[in-house]
Amino acid sequence: MEVNQTDFGPNPYVTDINKATIANDNYRTALWTGQHLQSTLMSIPQGGDIGLEVHPDTDQFLRIESGSGCAFMGPRQNAIGACRPVQNDSAVFVPAGTWHNLVNTGRDPLKLYSIYAPPHHPHGTVQATKATAEAEGD
Repeated sequence: MEVNQTDFGPNPYVTDINKATIANDNYRTALWTGQHLQSTLMSIPQGGDIGLEVHPDTDQFLRIESGSGCAFMGPRQNAIGACRPVQNDSAVFVPAGTWHNLVNTGRDPLKLYSIYAPPHHPHGTVQATKATAEAEGD
């Protein structure tokens, strides 16, 4: 299945989120951006991570579709808890203001989708690599 790299929001949209997530090879692809919610697809390479970050005003939901890794979360940048293992079918809930990182510890890309409320990335965001995301200040 080829991933259409169009951000379909804010129009009503129905998709097979599992197939779209598995087919995505970009570090981040905005799938749907509305006024109050956003969904992105992510592919984290072996040994890669999203990087330690915090979203002060945005709640985040992460759903692992394939691969394995560790989720780290904590109240401060210097107070991150121990690895919480994640794998296919894991869900990670990150409240606004929580420092977090997701690390791929497996042999295959870690494929996931993320839901942000409110949206966190600009409409239409497509970032092939983490380096691209960092260069864009993301």
